[in-house]
Amino acid sequence: MAFSRRSLLICFGVMAAGGVSMLAACSEEAIAKSKFPVTKTDAQWKAQLTPRQYRVLRQEHTETPRSSALNTEKRKGVYACAGCNNRLYSSAHKYESGTGWPSFYQPIDKGAVGRKADYGLHLPRTEIHCADCGGHLGHVFDDGPKPTGLRYCMNGDAMLFVPA
Repeated sequence: MAFSRRSLLICFGVMAAGGVSMLAACSEEAIAKSKFPVTKTDAQWKAQLTPRQYRVLRQEHTETPRSSALNTEKRKGVYACAGCNNRLYSSAHKYESGTGWPSFYQPIDKGAVGRKADYGLHLPRTEIHCADCGGHLGHVFDDGPKPTGLRYCMNGDAMLFVPA
């Protein structure tokens, strides 16, 4: 089984943080990456997505704060994955977090997004990805408003807005 540099770093981070065996941590990540109903080759993703969308969704980058028009979008509608059109968030759950990224206090439904541990900044965070294609969307934090207390801090480049 071959692992990318990022996969190995995640595995070592998981191992250091919780004492989980490297094999178990690496196997869990490999399984998680292979369970998405929408799969494409890297060439297909590059052909479909803009360079900015590709960097965020497929390479797990973070867009510059306040660089997305979706941050200030106020109309009623749905935010969908730019990679596969999976419905992710409702405008009814969007709020102004002051972070410079579109923020929501909950997904449109429980099955819309998935979570995984992210040790990219040497601090444990929870990454949010599209449940259908696995595209990186952003992160979730425990400092959001009621009723959930969560802040889903998303990259606008990872989403498309569909007006109501």
